[in-house]
Amino acid sequence: MKFLLAMGLLLALAWGVTLWKAGRHEAQARSTYPPLGSFVTVNGVRVHYLQQGQGPDVVLIHGASGNLRDFSFDLMDRLSDRYRVTAFDRPGLGYSDRLDRDGATIFEQADLLADAAMALGIENPVVLGHSYGGAVALAWATRHRDGPAALVLLAAASHPWDTPLSTYYKVLSHPLGQRLAVPALTAWVPDHVVTDTIDSIFAPQDSPEGYAEYIGAGLTLQRSALRENALQRASILDEITRMLPDYATLDLPVEILHGTADTTVWLSIHSEPLAQQIEGANLVRMEGVGHSPHHAEPRTVTNAIDRAAIRAGLR
Repeated sequence: MKFLLAMGLLLALAWGVTLWKAGRHEAQARSTYPPLGSFVTVNGVRVHYLQQGQGPDVVLIHGASGNLRDFSFDLMDRLSDRYRVTAFDRPGLGYSDRLDRDGATIFEQADLLADAAMALGIENPVVLGHSYGGAVALAWATRHRDGPAALVLLAAASHPWDTPLSTYYKVLSHPLGQRLAVPALTAWVPDHVVTDTIDSIFAPQDSPEGYAEYIGAGLTLQRSALRENALQRASILDEITRMLPDYATLDLPVEILHGTADTTVWLSIHSEPLAQQIEGANLVRMEGVGHSPHHAEPRTVTNAIDRAAIRAGLR
């Protein structure tokens, strides 16, 4: 009995230390990487956004595990001389609130960002989505036909795939993993573990100089962000499958850009069939480019945004 009591006390102490370290890690991340922009509250949900420039509206939606810093690092500055550019933190990531504890679907995220855009006076924007954010952009266009004036999709997840959900996401999206594994990761995983994996995301390109220090790895390791990202990742396959029949009904300019060397979201599985389903869609195959076209070839991406705006009659 004494042994069991001692073990219980040790476990309680270890868990208390874990929760303390998790909170300390989060506080340090928020101190080092404070919000870059402002907040708009929609239906009780606070959404973080960064806006700069003047002109026709362009909205930027980031991918999984990320935040709007992915766009403010470089792309926004390339556009703000001729557009009003707004980048959002998706729900539960960066500094935007979670919608609920079940994980926001791509449809719920699209509705929230559409309402946030409306609250900011953004009407008929060019909506750009990268990776997971591309699925949210597609959901926005299919659910709000009078919303986006055009879409620009970068390495967008758009079609079903047959590889199983990784063990990492299976664990973190499970109720027990949400309670136990997530706080442990926040507490004990140092930021450099995240930054050390960045090059694999950019491969075969190198990550831009200064990107790893800028992106805010500690924000990704927040408990709320880990929980939300895992739930979103676990449910996106079913959500995309539900959205497939809607692609053929889209009637707006669509620019699709995808690297031929992307092994995270495959060109042949996603963008190639998507381009065939959307009438008038323009597919740009970016030779030798990996999963981050806007960093690998930013001019190709800004040219696509310009084409989309011209096609939509915004410029």
